[in-house]
Amino acid sequence: MTDRPRALPLRRRILPTRRLPAPALRLAAALAVTVSLTAGCGAIPGFSSDDKSPVTVMTWAPENTKGTNAPGVPAMARAYARWVNANGGLNGRDLEVITCNERNDTAGAAACARQAVDAEVTAVVGSFSQYGRSFLSTLEAGGIPFIGGFGLTEDEFKSPLSYPVNGGQVALMAGNGRQLAQSCTKVSLVRPDTIAGDDLPDLLDYSLKQAGRPAATDIRAAEEANDFTQQAQEALEAAGASAALTGTRGASRGCVTAALGDQTTTFFDSFRRVRDDYTDVRVSSIIGSIDQTAVNRGGGRTGVYEGAYLTGWYPAAGDRRWEPMRRAIREQAFDDNRVDPSDAGVQNTWVAYTVLKHVVESLGEGPVDAMTVSRALNDGLRVQTGGLTPTLSWRFEDTIAVRDYPRMVNAHVWYQQVRGGRLTALGKSSVDMTDTLEGTI
Repeated sequence: MTDRPRALPLRRRILPTRRLPAPALRLAAALAVTVSLTAGCGAIPGFSSDDKSPVTVMTWAPENTKGTNAPGVPAMARAYARWVNANGGLNGRDLEVITCNERNDTAGAAACARQAVDAEVTAVVGSFSQYGRSFLSTLEAGGIPFIGGFGLTEDEFKSPLSYPVNGGQVALMAGNGRQLAQSCTKVSLVRPDTIAGDDLPDLLDYSLKQAGRPAATDIRAAEEANDFTQQAQEALEAAGASAALTGTRGASRGCVTAALGDQTTTFFDSFRRVRDDYTDVRVSSIIGSIDQTAVNRGGGRTGVYEGAYLTGWYPAAGDRRWEPMRRAIREQAFDDNRVDPSDAGVQNTWVAYTVLKHVVESLGEGPVDAMTVSRALNDGLRVQTGGLTPTLSWRFEDTIAVRDYPRMVNAHVWYQQVRGGRLTALGKSSVDMTDTLEGTI
């Protein structure tokens, strides 16, 4: 066995030290402090920054689940990034979008929030989740703003780092009640048997009672059910009894409204099969549960949705105010059937990213991060969305006095009706539900 050669010792060389003059030491210390502050806390006041690093954000939504799904939300976010980057970016910065499957459960929502914090994103934008309580505390701990969520839960309207762009489900249901009160003497509400669903009856009933109508019959349904025959029968009997008994068409019209998310179309399929003698009962829903695609699948002008009353946050999909969004979709997502311009999730995501664009542009050449974005929004930045919403601003004095929803800044809704198989606008302007919400909750 041969001996391994021994490593030769390194010759150590001691260099003479040289003491810096006092002025040089002070300059070096000042530079070190400047570098440290710039790295840790953003730009120093009085210093300009030409950093054009990408703006990284996250968007999440449930996909491929047995319950509610919103694949158009992350698909629209990615399409928006491609579109804005092809047109100069956000004030010269590229936009990078990370997406996450929220899986329609609390664990999935929490996991997406942790991923956002780990990635140190600038904001979470235009996302969809029923589990605000599961993700907002994590975002708050990480200092990450939540811009333009879908508004499914109260939590999105309470967090100091949440910047909602619509009035949530509460505005839709209050608006739906006012819309139905104009034409319906009796109303049945079919809604999910969930915490989020528990708020819906009171909102609908308040608007009905304001118009002298009786409260709606509240019918609960399992969120992941695949058959709603029993609920459809109950809803028809409650809303259409007087019309069926008297035989008078239209003299005592009943209406059935459903807000079951993705399962709303499944409900109305069951409804169609058991409708029978209740042909005078008109159907209704909120945008986000029913869209043009659902109307087409439901038979168009000869289907169950013909004549249906619908309440949404934004103008009808054919409105000229959506043209920038439609152009972006044509250019960057023309072959992606998830990005439907009539889908409420797609529309809300567009509005949320519009807010982000305004914020980044307002920051000029300064740093763009979670802290500077939140500060701009808190300091009273006013965002114009091309008429899709009122001017948005999140200062305390701009919020609506709605108990349990202190971050709400927009309570406007738009009315639509299915006519000739197409979703058609009712009226040329939005309806402000502020007074109703302030008096209800």
